[in-house]
Amino acid sequence: MKKITLILLFGISLISVAQTKNAKPFVLGYTEELESKILSEKRTVNIYLPEGYKPNDTIHYPVIYLLDGGADEDFIHTVGLVQYNNFSWINRVPPSIVVGIANTDRKRDFTYPSQIEAEKKRYPSSGGSAKFIEFIEKELQPYVEKNYKSTKGRTLIGQSLGGLLATEILFKKPQLFDQYIIISPSLWWNDGSLLKENPAWFNENFITKKKIYIGVGKEGIWASTPTTPHVMEVDANLLADKLRAAKNKNLTIYFDYMPEEDHATSSHPAVFNAFRLLYPKK
Repeated sequence: MKKITLILLFGISLISVAQTKNAKPFVLGYTEELESKILSEKRTVNIYLPEGYKPNDTIHYPVIYLLDGGADEDFIHTVGLVQYNNFSWINRVPPSIVVGIANTDRKRDFTYPSQIEAEKKRYPSSGGSAKFIEFIEKELQPYVEKNYKSTKGRTLIGQSLGGLLATEILFKKPQLFDQYIIISPSLWWNDGSLLKENPAWFNENFITKKKIYIGVGKEGIWASTPTTPHVMEVDANLLADKLRAAKNKNLTIYFDYMPEEDHATSSHPAVFNAFRLLYPKK
C-alpha cells in the first residue's frame, strides 16, 4: 500500500509561511489506501503513531479506531485529544495508534436496511452496514495488526450515524472492540429497531471486560417519520439502561448527558470525557 505523509496547513497565514525558505511541513501521520474486496472500492485510512513509535522495537500499542476519520472530518481533533492525554504530565490515555477511517458514503456504510419508506427515500444508498462491519473485521483490523505494532486492545469511536454503527457492532460483533465510545447515536433509525433487539451475549459473561461510554447533548427530536419522533438523548439513555440491565457482569457502562452541547458540538467534549472515565486518574 502506498504510504503518504499527511500534512496539515492551518489557514492562509500558514500557507504564506510555507512559501518561505526555512518553512517545514507539520506532519501528523500517514495516509494509506486499502483496496477493499468486500466493499469493491479503495478506502482511505489515516494513521497516527504515538511519540516514540519505532518499527523495530518490542513495544506494542493499543489501537483507537475512529469512524468519520478523514482529515477533514474528526481525525485531527481526536488525535489531538489522544496526544494531549499521552503527555507525561497527564499520562491518562496510554500511547495509542489512531486509525481514522475516511468516508466515501457514510449513509450507506453506517446504516442497516430500514423498513421506513421516508428513510429509504431520503437516504437511497443506505443499508450497507453489514459489508462495512465485515470490512473492519476481515480487512482493516488484520491489515493494521500486520503492518503496525498493535496489541489486541481496541477502542471504537463513533458519533451520530457513526454512533448507530458503533451500537450495531456492539450488539452484533462485540468481540471486535474492547471499548466503545458511542456519541449522540442516531438510534432513531428504522424507528429505533436496534433498541428492541436483545443479543444473546447480554446473558453471558465475556472472558475480557468491556467498557462502554455513551455521551449525548441536548439534541431534541429526530423523526423517522412525522408519526414516530425520537428524542436523541432519551434513546441514548434507553441504550445505557438496556446495557445496565444485561446479565453480563463484565460490562461497565458510563452515561454522560451534556446539556450545554448539541448534535454539532457533542463529539469533542464527549471524547475528552470518555477518556477521563475509561482511564481513571492514576
